[in-house]
Amino acid sequence: MIESLKLVAVAPFGNELAISWNDGGEQFLPLEKLRRACPCAVCCGEPDVMGRGDTPSRNYKPNSFELRSYDFIGGYGLTLRWADGHATGIYSYKLLRSLK
Repeated sequence: MIESLKLVAVAPFGNELAISWNDGGEQFLPLEKLRRACPCAVCCGEPDVMGRGDTPSRNYKPNSFELRSYDFIGGYGLTLRWADGHATGIYSYKLLRSLK
């Protein structure tokens, strides 16, 4: 069940982020895929009070897909810090687990 999903271990591994879950599952997520899936308002846009909003254009650089560090956010997510300075997305465990 996703609600009880917890990270056991996280480690950069080449061009991927390796994740072990408490249910025994493992993932190797490509860093480029993670960056392109960033859920923050800078990357996805922010809806107005009526729920409308435009997705901003994203201008990636070669170092946009280089992971510099990460931090755990409570018991529900990770913040990833990229070499181009971007670090505003909180990747929930549910989001991470949904990525293939």
